[in-house]
Amino acid sequence: MLDRSARGKLLVSGPDAAEFLQGQLTNDIEALDPGEGHHAVLLDRKGHIQADMRVLRLAADELWIDTEPEALEALRGHLEMYKIGRDVQVADLTAERAIVSLIGPRSVEIAGTAALPAYASERAAVHGVPCLVIGTPEGLDLIADAGDAERLRAGLAAAGAVEIDPRAAEILRIEAGRPRFGAEMSSATMPAEAGIVEDAVSFEKGCYIGQEPVARLHYRGKPNRQLRGLALSAPVEAGSALLLGEKEVGRVGSACVSPTRGPIGLAIVRREAEPGAELTVGEDEVTARIVDLPFG
Repeated sequence: MLDRSARGKLLVSGPDAAEFLQGQLTNDIEALDPGEGHHAVLLDRKGHIQADMRVLRLAADELWIDTEPEALEALRGHLEMYKIGRDVQVADLTAERAIVSLIGPRSVEIAGTAALPAYASERAAVHGVPCLVIGTPEGLDLIADAGDAERLRAGLAAAGAVEIDPRAAEILRIEAGRPRFGAEMSSATMPAEAGIVEDAVSFEKGCYIGQEPVARLHYRGKPNRQLRGLALSAPVEAGSALLLGEKEVGRVGSACVSPTRGPIGLAIVRREAEPGAELTVGEDEVTARIVDLPFG
């Protein structure tokens, strides 16, 4: 059990909500039926990521978005600016809703709900608390009123859930090779560099902000930088420089000590740092071997 209530949370509603988001985000929002969702990003006109998010269609005219805290202000400001002239409302529910993640194979059993594929959602009472239940790759996310969060966590704990430190969840993310905005990804990163094109970008939908550079890179070229795994000889700090010879080819985005794999990390590095290459970390004697993702 992990409290992820710090994530930014927006409810976009109104008759024009889906059509509006279709022209702003990278994935096919209008193709979603109620109860479905997917990964999407907001880009600038040069194709750089401004926010990375989960989008859920709750009803025909109601869509939920949650995003990393670092991206909330830019995302909310963008949507408020571009919705002018449309029948769309953008409500910031960050303080009003809690998100509790259940991670592990007993998630459904402990929540007492149906099993859901990733990004699918349904409303259900979880230990007496009304929740929006969402499938995730690791288990379930439960979204409830902030005032009910303590009661929800108590019910889950009584059913066998154990509260974990966020650092434990970070180990799972790093092992799975999933980049995070504010760590590997920033407002200078393109989707292809972060390795999220297949999951978060539709090439079948209509136009959206930043579409041209993303499509051009996808069909005509290769990114100069790519997300890679780092097999480290010792623990390192996020932000440390990665050197191939004397040339800096990137910086550590995230790092941890995996119980099964030892010190590992994620970084977006220049193309010449191919799998098998051995880098040095900063001025230390730590080495980083480039590996494919996810960690095997």
